[in-house]
Order: sequence, then C-alpha cells, then structure tokens
Amino acid sequence: MGFGALNLDRLYWVNKIAGKDEEAYVTNVHESCGGSAANTIIGLTRLGLSTGFLGKVARDRQGQLLLENLEKEGVDTGGVIKNSPGRSGTVQGFVDPNAQRALYVDPGVNDEITSSEINQEYLANTRLIHLTSFVGKSIQVQEELLDSIPDSVTVSMDPGMIYATKGIKGLEKLLGRTDILLLNQKELELLIPHQNKENDKMKALLDFGLEILVIKKGEQGCIVTDGDESHLMGAFNVDCQDTTGAGDAFNSGFLYGYLRGKSIKRSANMGNYVASYCVKMPGAISGLPFLSQIISKYPDKMR
Repeated sequence: MGFGALNLDRLYWVNKIAGKDEEAYVTNVHESCGGSAANTIIGLTRLGLSTGFLGKVARDRQGQLLLENLEKEGVDTGGVIKNSPGRSGTVQGFVDPNAQRALYVDPGVNDEITSSEINQEYLANTRLIHLTSFVGKSIQVQEELLDSIPDSVTVSMDPGMIYATKGIKGLEKLLGRTDILLLNQKELELLIPHQNKENDKMKALLDFGLEILVIKKGEQGCIVTDGDESHLMGAFNVDCQDTTGAGDAFNSGFLYGYLRGKSIKRSANMGNYVASYCVKMPGAISGLPFLSQIISKYPDKMR
C-alpha cells in the first residue's frame, strides 16, 4: 500500500537548469502521472504484487488522469479520496542534457487529507505500507495512521527532500514506527547535519529501531545495512536519459525483494536493477519493467 502525494508531472527538457537571472530554453516536453509513492507502487504492481493506494485527487483533468493511470496499471484505488473540490497535485520538472533535474511542486488537494477520510478497513490486509512526503499538513495524517495500524504491518518510508529538510527531530514520530528507511545522500545530510561522518549519521537513524536502512547514491549504487551487516552495492552501467523516478524505481525493486524474503544484499541488487531500467526512458514510470520482461531476458535477476 502506498500513502503519499499524487501528482501529474510535466517534464521539460532544457538546454540547462537556469539559475538566478539566467535564461534557458525548452527542447522537449513530456507529461506523465507521478508522485513518489505512486511510482513505487506502480513498480511493485508491474513486478507482480497486489497493491493499493491512499491519496487524494480533485475533480479536474489532472485528477482524472492520475486515477485512470493507477487503475490502468492494476493498482487498487479504493483508498483514493476522489472528486474533491480544488485542484489536483502537479509537478513542473526541468531536465538538462546531463539528465539532472529541478522540480517545482504544486500540492493542491494532496495537503487537504484528513484522518476521517481514510477507510481503516482498507488497510486491514496490507503487509506493507510505503510512505512518501507531502508538502504540508498531511504528514500529521500519516503520523496518526501509524498509531492505528497493527504492529504486523511493515512500514517503509522514502522521506524525499521535503521531509528531509524537517530534520531528524521533525520526523521523530514517523521514524519511530518506520521499519525500512530509503533515502539518498543529500537527504541523509539534511536529516542529520550535526554529524560529520556517514557512519555516525547512519547509526543515529538506526537508533530509532529501524530494521533496514538504505542510502541511495545514484550512479555509485547504494549502501544497505540492518545494523549487523552492511553492503555497498554498485549501480548498473546503462545509457541514462532521465533520472526522474530513479529512487522510486529502486524502492520498487528493493521492497519486492524484501517482501519475497530475500536478503538485504539481494534486495538492494534488485533495487539497482529496476532503477537501471527506469533511467533509460523519460519520466518516472515509462521505463519501469514488468517481471515477465526481466525474467525473459535475465532469469536470475529477480528470483
């Protein structure tokens, strides 16, 4: 189950990411459905898992597209709050020739979720709930939800830059119930700026009682640890077109491995592999692979 923002992404390929008082020009445009949790859940669906989503969309074109996309991908939308007034979430993204990007988020109704709107029965049979960030107050609904779900439900979280800027104190409630934390290097620095060494930062997070911590390092791969064993897993060398959604794709592969009972090392390798598919195509979900697609070419990768 995913619980996070639903956004319609509009990506602009530009000659460069413009800085203050600079100008740049657009070379191409691509529109796709996104939202970090939604991207990860779609990735898990394509890998053959049964999935659902908690979120909110408005009664507008963007909301209809977001809802139809989840349904088309096979994600159960029984937990999505539909037909709300207002505007659905959108993201304007700019991608340069080196596949680096800058994103601007308009949260819309994503930040108008209330606890009373969530159907608790919808969560009854989920094995894992995956959390990603909201811009505003919907984080409080996530905190309240984690207080009410059974201990048997595994909680994974990718904080993104928005939650990471809150620092470790601002995320105490979420971290205290998180089993699997997946974040990138920049987010690690923002969460714990007072520690200089990476190992000290990781230990501070593990002290919250995490079962697994993953630090995603882009083209350098990732570090995964459960507090007892740690592994540095190299990324796969591919022709990268767009890094949008790469971290979400990694999460799909990693969580797939975890839910299939694989080791943390094997799960991290699966995460890197799914991410390597994603970056070869524009947008966050275009390149997400289907399990049958992987197994037909590389039978050992996802088993």
